[in-house]
Amino acid sequence: MWGLLISIVMAILIGTIGDALVKNRMPGGMLGAMVAGFAGGWLGSLLLGSWGPVIGGFAVIPAIVGAALFVLLLGMLSQAIRKSA
Repeated sequence: MWGLLISIVMAILIGTIGDALVKNRMPGGMLGAMVAGFAGGWLGSLLLGSWGPVIGGFAVIPAIVGAALFVLLLGMLSQAIRKSA
C-alpha cells in the first residue's frame, strides 16, 4: 500500500520537474504530471539505465530526463496537430 502511494507521489514530482525543465504546459494537471512521470521513468530507464538514487521504484535522474523528453515530444506532437488542423 505504501509502496504504491510513494510511487504515485514520485511520478507526480518527476513529471512536474520534467515539465518545468522543458517549460511546456503538460495538460491534465496532476494527472498529466503523473502520466509524464510514469512514462518518463520508463523512457529514462530504457535510454539511460538505472543509475542514481532509486526512490519508489524510480531511478530519479534518468526518470526526470525521460519525463522532460516525454513532455517535449508530447508538446511537439500537439503543436504539429494544431498546425495541420
